[in-house]
Amino acid sequence: MKIKKNLGKILSFLVLGILSLGWILPIAWAVFTSFKTETEIKTGGFAFLPKHWTAENYINILGNTDNAPIIRWFLNSMLIAGTVAVLTVLLVALTAFGYSRLKFKCRDTLFFTIMAISLFPSIINIIPLYQMVSWLDWVNTPMAMIVPGLGGVTNVFLVRQFMLGIPMEFDEAAKIDGASEFGVFLRIIFPMLKPVLTVVALFSFTGSWNDFLWPTIVFNDIEKLPLTAGLQLLQGAYGSFQIGPILAGACLAMIPTFVLYLFAQKYFLQSMALSSGVKG
Repeated sequence: MKIKKNLGKILSFLVLGILSLGWILPIAWAVFTSFKTETEIKTGGFAFLPKHWTAENYINILGNTDNAPIIRWFLNSMLIAGTVAVLTVLLVALTAFGYSRLKFKCRDTLFFTIMAISLFPSIINIIPLYQMVSWLDWVNTPMAMIVPGLGGVTNVFLVRQFMLGIPMEFDEAAKIDGASEFGVFLRIIFPMLKPVLTVVALFSFTGSWNDFLWPTIVFNDIEKLPLTAGLQLLQGAYGSFQIGPILAGACLAMIPTFVLYLFAQKYFLQSMALSSGVKG
């Protein structure tokens, strides 16, 4: 039995190691290649590390403020993604509180109906969503990305399931002390949601930051583009045969989400551990 158990662990580590390499190697290659000269990229074959390290690609794209203002795009993405993350945390927490703690007619039916509707492909909402944004005169404004990005049903489900694992005795004790429903939420429930809300903020920020299709539809002003949508213009600015600047821009786009994950990973793991056994 012990031999079989050890063999199972070894096989698990091998499979996980191979899968990890499949994710890590392309990213590592892109990062190292962004520090190569254009000549070395084209003539050096599949050499992993640069022979001569250079920051020329980064200097070129950071200094380009005419047809590819990447610093401006970076700030636009930070504003949009940061706002989406903060507002999503507040709205999702309140919505999940209503679906898990408040009692009203057809509560569960309404919740599962919304969950069922969310299963439809989001692409079918593109045309009506654009019409609504256009009617509100939000085209080429951050509101076109911020407001539609707040309607994630998956986040509500995640927080609701987490909240169902919090005993109702906390609510009852607070109400005995004279707390209102909102007081229970703000003073008792909300502080307990820190792990799962951190995960929601991370998912919301990452989803907004990495969104590509929607911003290419609602933005036609180069100065107002977010970073991921602006990266497609690097190919036009530097030509399809200049790989270095394009990879440098892609590497810059990875930095915020990578840093966020480093700081939030303990909350992510804690949330998964605590929500694995909650009642649904």
